[in-house]
Formats: sequence, C-alpha cells, structure tokens
Amino acid sequence: MDESSFSNLPTSRLLGSVPSVINEEKKSSYAAPEASMQNFPPNSGSGRGYQTLEAPAESFEQQPPNNWKGVFNISSYTQYFNVDTDVVINRLISSFHPTAGDFFNKIEANPDLYGLIWITTTLVFMLSCFGNFATYLMQKHTDGTTTWSFDVGYVNVAASGIYGYAIVVPMAFYFLLQYLGSNASLIRFWCMWGYSLSIFVPTAFLLLIPVELLRWIIILITGTASSCFVALNLRSYIEGGNDLTIIVIAAFLLQMALSIFIKVWFFT
Repeated sequence: MDESSFSNLPTSRLLGSVPSVINEEKKSSYAAPEASMQNFPPNSGSGRGYQTLEAPAESFEQQPPNNWKGVFNISSYTQYFNVDTDVVINRLISSFHPTAGDFFNKIEANPDLYGLIWITTTLVFMLSCFGNFATYLMQKHTDGTTTWSFDVGYVNVAASGIYGYAIVVPMAFYFLLQYLGSNASLIRFWCMWGYSLSIFVPTAFLLLIPVELLRWIIILITGTASSCFVALNLRSYIEGGNDLTIIVIAAFLLQMALSIFIKVWFFT
C-alpha cells in the first residue's frame, strides 16, 4: 500500500498522536476564564454577590462618620460607649475644675454616654443608702434609743430625681437652643450634664456628718461648683452673646436647685 495514503489520514484518528496533547492543552486553556471568576459578577450598588478585594475598603470609607443605623438598632449607640478608663478618668477630673470651661473641647471628637449612665446610677445608689444612714445618725444623735430602719422610698425618689434631671434637663436645653437658632448637640449635652453630677458622689460621704450647719455649707459649695461647671461650659459652647445669657443663668439655677433637693430630701 502506498505510504502517501497513510499520510492523508486525519491525525485525530491515530492513537498516541498529538491530538491527545492538544485536548489537554484545550482543557488547560479553558481554566483561564476560571481565574477571572473572582471578578464576577461585577460590583454593583446592591452590594450582593462576589466582590473584589478592593470593595470592602471602599464601602468602609463610604460609611457615615456617626455610624447611625436606626433608633432601634443597638449598634447605633456603641459609638457613644467607645471610651477607656483613662478617658473617663480625665473627664471626671475635668468636672472637678468648674472654672475651666473647656469640657466641650475635650469631648468634641468622642462624646460618650458611659459617664452619664455610670455616674447617675452610682449617685442614685449613694443617695438612697447614705440618705437612710444620715437620717439614722441624726436621730441617733438626738435620741439614743432610735433603731435602724431602711426607707425604700429613698430609692424611688433618688432614681426618679437623678435620672429624670440628667435626661430631661439637657433635652430641654437642646430643643430650646435649637428653637433659638443656636448650635446644639443632644449627645454632648447629656455627656456634660452627666459628668457635672460626679462631684455629688464624694459629697454624699461628707453629708453623713451629723451636723446640720456643716451639711448646708458642704452642699452649697458643691452645688456652686457643679453649677459653675455647667454654666461656664454651656456659655463657651453656645457663643450666643447677651441674648442667650438667660439660658446660662437658668442652667446655673437648675443645678443649684438639684443640690438643694439632694440636701433637703436625703440629708435632713
């Protein structure tokens, strides 16, 4: 048989010929599109499906600064508790310097609600416990036969008075300043008013002294210091001029009224 007839046969019919290698090359060449599957489907506004490695960084940069996700979403409030011990201690120390007037500058980047909750809760506990104990000491001083009795009503009054004041008063000033066209921040007001109550915590220890005149001197000094802290910081924050002086005076008087309420109700 003529050898030329074999040369005319299609090479794909021959066993062990090159086509088997070509098929493998075709299979391997088909894997090239699979390497680009990391980019499929392309990124879209829906944010679903596979994304490239650059997508998370872009989406993170596009998030709003306050990370607010709704009133009923607990993650919206985590940013206001992002403080450590050193920050809280520094803000507590600042609250004991009533004439500085720079508290809002210190909390401008990161106002917190941790101080508000922690300080008010501690103060409620201190007033309810020490108020009962101070009453017992005064009665024991005049009548040696007096027996100890705990009045649970102190807890209800302390919780209603302190929590109500720390929440409602800053909110009232916020809406009032908003109505008057002045700059206001409810979170910063809550933060400042919360730390303004910290000075009453050690004062509760001093009010255990069973001397009425000394108790009045202590509470008036404490109330004046706390009132100056609120008034001076509020004045430096609103920067409204003489037309808002009445707001600063009202804040001072309300803080003094709180101190007198503490003395009259819990340490008389």
